[in-house]
Amino acid sequence: MSAVWIDKQEPLTEAETRPQPKIERETHKLEKRLCRQVGQAIMDFNMIEEGDRVMVCVSGGKDSYGLLDILLKLQARAPIHFELIAVNLDQKQPGFPAHILPAYLKQLGVPFHIETQDTYNIVKKVIPEGKTMCSLCSRLRRGILYRVADELKITKIALGHHRDDMLQTFFLNMFFAGKLKGMPPKLVSDDGGHIVIRPLANVAEKDLTRWAAHRQFPIIPCSLCGSQENLQRQQIGNMLREWEKKYPGRIESMFTALHNVVPSHLMDAKRHNFKDIQTTGVPSADGDKVFDEEEFPSAALPGSQVISLSL
Repeated sequence: MSAVWIDKQEPLTEAETRPQPKIERETHKLEKRLCRQVGQAIMDFNMIEEGDRVMVCVSGGKDSYGLLDILLKLQARAPIHFELIAVNLDQKQPGFPAHILPAYLKQLGVPFHIETQDTYNIVKKVIPEGKTMCSLCSRLRRGILYRVADELKITKIALGHHRDDMLQTFFLNMFFAGKLKGMPPKLVSDDGGHIVIRPLANVAEKDLTRWAAHRQFPIIPCSLCGSQENLQRQQIGNMLREWEKKYPGRIESMFTALHNVVPSHLMDAKRHNFKDIQTTGVPSADGDKVFDEEEFPSAALPGSQVISLSL
């Protein structure tokens, strides 16, 4: 039954069997890939269950538009019943085109809620001129969305973070926080009261960019508040793009690594009981090879040259 999330097994229509222009074929393949990847993430992490009321946070950017669009497609054929409610927070940023999202969501026919809170002026009063406003703005936004989720009796909060966001967060934590920690596909919120899901966990940003162009989403710029993009995240993003450009497939390999953690081969004594290790007398492929150099298949890690980038 769960396979319906991934691939709808139906006979091809007459239109689908006719020869199609290349662009049309590629777009059809992209749509199938997006639905398959999102469906797989939902299945793997049990993101959406029977009777869920899913709040889809829509900011006006390509990622959240793409998330809502794909979830609506999957909702129509899912083996379970669940509701989608699009929610946008209008923070009264100067120049924010407040009419765009309501008009788009009405045209789409999806239930939605626009929450209006003047967090922009609150942040401007508290944060000195020239300092980044993102941290306080994020905390205020998070608290408001949690309250709205309670009011709407939401059971899951869906965010539009994708595969590239997750890898960037992993490297940000490793380089700047000294942690092997990423962005989880599913987790309880920091207030302990909500389940947050990221159905785009398997989706590449470049695919979302292509899908947004095809669907002609009414994109709202994210720079209205005047804040600069997180420079550290921007540097990590540039590093990953450079790696992928020089060594195609490396991002896929790194993302796969997030699914294959081996605590016994790291150094966190809280995750693995190193102190009480005893010999077992049983051969194991995961045992230490002592002096042997570990071999890495070329297909698993394209490119072996280390790229030095200033961070």
